[in-house]
Amino acid sequence: MEISRRALLGTAAAVATVPVARRARAQANTIKIGVLNDQSGPYRDTGGPTSVICAKQAVEEFQSKGFNVEVIAADHQNKPDLGASIAREWYDREGVDLIIDVPTSSVALAIAGVSKEKNKVHINVGAATSDLTGKSCSPTLVHYCYDTYMLAKSTGGATVKAGGDSWYFITADYAFGQQLQKDTTAFVTAAGGKVLGSSPYPFPGTTDFSSFLLQAQSSGAKVLGLCNAGGDTVNSIKQAKEFGIKMRLAAMLMFVTDVNALGLDAAQGLVLTESFYWDLNDRTRAFTNRVKAKTPNNWPNMIHAGNYSGTLHFLKAVADMGVAEAKKSGAAIVERMKKMPVDDDCFQGSIRVDGRGMFPSYLFEVKKPSESKGKWDYFKTLVTTPADQAWRPLNEGGCYFVTA
Repeated sequence: MEISRRALLGTAAAVATVPVARRARAQANTIKIGVLNDQSGPYRDTGGPTSVICAKQAVEEFQSKGFNVEVIAADHQNKPDLGASIAREWYDREGVDLIIDVPTSSVALAIAGVSKEKNKVHINVGAATSDLTGKSCSPTLVHYCYDTYMLAKSTGGATVKAGGDSWYFITADYAFGQQLQKDTTAFVTAAGGKVLGSSPYPFPGTTDFSSFLLQAQSSGAKVLGLCNAGGDTVNSIKQAKEFGIKMRLAAMLMFVTDVNALGLDAAQGLVLTESFYWDLNDRTRAFTNRVKAKTPNNWPNMIHAGNYSGTLHFLKAVADMGVAEAKKSGAAIVERMKKMPVDDDCFQGSIRVDGRGMFPSYLFEVKKPSESKGKWDYFKTLVTTPADQAWRPLNEGGCYFVTA
């Protein structure tokens, strides 16, 4: 039977339009989450693939609430321009509703700006600058599990109380390191201490810290404050040991994953602050047991746990609103998140009006090898700071939409 060209074209058009319509309906009923972080550089182990695994774990446990959830990931390579470009692509063409993680404060500030412009949710877990809930705050942003103020108060404050009243800093020369040094300096000087100098270094790309360590030693300071993170912190501590640096080391941002990379012989006695530890209580152990088979060589730290908790809290808010309503406004989702308590196996607390996640912080000391009872048993708790005392007071942040 002969088929006319017009009929053939009509049939083809009809076939083509069915997937498009279905795709549109599927997108309307799908929440898309983008995990944007360092997948290959100095922050790979502190976030990286394990953050993606933990975000997907939250989706798996959330289960279906009448809508679909998709998780994608990308590497921003610690470059603000690349991070902003990926964010625009995700929001404009990929239909992403949430960007989460985003270590490297300069990248985080760029993503926060794009998210505010697009009225999309950004939950920052991996970056530290307290400006995210201060002068750079946004109604579409939540800052989750740590910041420079919290780290400076906990680790810096404890070190000064222990007699470390003179400091020298080695500082990653970008927004995170600069802000961490500034916040720590404020706590040191308020306690009667003094800062004798600092060595800023280019980030990323610096691996040899020998000249900075020698400058620190010659300053006569009692404490060497490391205002860096990830691989840079590990390298700084290893090289300090190699050069026989006698100063007290204060790792201002250090994770259980860094301790694992160093080993207890090198890390023993260090103090550090996290808002999560896998062996903190029954709930944190239960969470870790659920994910460690998926990432056996990189057990979760507070960033990984924050990606799990932040994703879960976001999805709970979407379910509470309804997906159609949630897709209209990222600011509305964040507002709903602020009204709901955070309660999961990693974090229990709330989201403050400026977007600050309000959770307890924990000052840990790294165990001696003889004290460790097994794999990843690295910390003992020195001080617990309650949520209402751990963070910068609301009226001191300078967030433009806070009237308190």
